[in-house]
Amino acid sequence: MGSLDYRSLQSIPISYATCSLGSPSNPPPLLDRLHAISTAGFTAVELSFPDILSYGQTLLGHEVEPSNYDELCKVAGEIKKECDKRSLGIMMLQPFANYEGWPEGSDGRKDAMDRAHGWIRIMQACGTDLLQVGSTDSPLEKLDRSKMVSDLQVLCDMLKEHNFRLAYENWCWSTHAPDWKDVWSIVQQVDRPNIGLCLDTFQTAGGEWGDPRTASGLREDVSKDELEKRFQKSLEELSSTIPKDKIYLLQISDAYKVPQAFDAERDDAGLLPRGRWSHDFRPLPYNGGYLPVVDVARAVLKTGFRGWFSYEVFDGGADGKATDVDIVAYAHAAKSVQDRLLQDCAGHKVPEAMATR
Repeated sequence: MGSLDYRSLQSIPISYATCSLGSPSNPPPLLDRLHAISTAGFTAVELSFPDILSYGQTLLGHEVEPSNYDELCKVAGEIKKECDKRSLGIMMLQPFANYEGWPEGSDGRKDAMDRAHGWIRIMQACGTDLLQVGSTDSPLEKLDRSKMVSDLQVLCDMLKEHNFRLAYENWCWSTHAPDWKDVWSIVQQVDRPNIGLCLDTFQTAGGEWGDPRTASGLREDVSKDELEKRFQKSLEELSSTIPKDKIYLLQISDAYKVPQAFDAERDDAGLLPRGRWSHDFRPLPYNGGYLPVVDVARAVLKTGFRGWFSYEVFDGGADGKATDVDIVAYAHAAKSVQDRLLQDCAGHKVPEAMATR
């Protein structure tokens, strides 16, 4: 595929997920986060549904129900105004979860369709044209796998009525599509012009290379050498098989090696091990993590993709419990990370101290 021209990377737009600035367990007020993101030089945000709920309580003075779409749309419209004041676009609404595969007539299916209609209304209110859908992590025994593709086709067609798009992401703890190859295969089967991929450095490296269930922090189903060969082959396939226009964004984060290997089962909150890892142990690149983030980003760039790089980190510190975060400094560090990451992807030698906080 050849080397990357650094000059071609400098126009890549950058976004930051509202849900991922500050402590995962104790996020600061939304408007403070928007200010920090804007002053750091980001031009857009991913708007997180939980932030609409929490800001709604601040704005309306009472708890907003997740199914009260009249109130949610009002809140989303106010968030858009706040973003406009700060010259921030709303690049995407996220995370639309556990949508696909529910059997006909099931409560899960009714809920999924109700949410689809409601979230499209929220997209209209906040002014975004992109919906992130994560590959479902609902237990497979509750799902009808034959419905996965047709359900996504239905959602694409609903979105198309408003000129909206669907960004399908492999969540590495998904019960049916944890890898990029899985979601790419599904996107091809869905075969709609308004569906593409939300790729993610953590989801790809954390699923195919890392593992929070092992003492080494690596997958141990093969030798370390074989793991590396297999992973690099996967990235080469990504670069050579996915058309650049079918990648809608690349989310950026690293991962800490967890202090103690996780149990293989779901935790009390229902999270699978990689879901727990994702929730609290995802720092910025170059800040204590160990995943091959640059390799993933470079592979995506080798497709010719020059669209959104969006920072989605959940940094609870190395123990997953940190609560005190200087969000202004953190947002500026993320902007510096972008500069270093692109130089690394292009093969430039950069100072080790660059982009660390």
